Amino acid sequence: MVLLDTCVMIFDALAPDQLTKKAVRELEKARYEGELGCSNISLWEIAMLLSKGRIKVAIPPRDFLMDIIAANKLKVLPITPDIAYHSSHHPDFAHGDPADRIIAATALHYKASLITCDAKLRNIKVLKTVW
Repeated sequence: MVLLDTCVMIFDALAPDQLTKKAVRELEKARYEGELGCSNISLWEIAMLLSKGRIKVAIPPRDFLMDIIAANKLKVLPITPDIAYHSSHHPDFAHGDPADRIIAATALHYKASLITCDAKLRNIKVLKTVW
């Protein structure tokens, strides 16, 4: 499985030129194989960005979220007790953003590669990241 960070979901939908070639290759391969996932917290992050006007789309926000899921054949992964625990107690997760901690813990839980532009997430030694 390959997990998409929130930034990658947004870039893929609205600004694909912001993705690296390596990220695009990994994303396309996993999409083709039906192995793309995201943490459900990423959907909340995108909804919040839309509600605050930090990203703008020409369709209703709910439709935009549904389109991202459908276009990527995303498996939306819930926050489990293990993910919640690791996001708050894992010694390698020093990231200050709680959503990013959940995304990192989700990748770790599912033994997934994480496609992310976030340097702090890429520096977590126990995660396999792609950018």
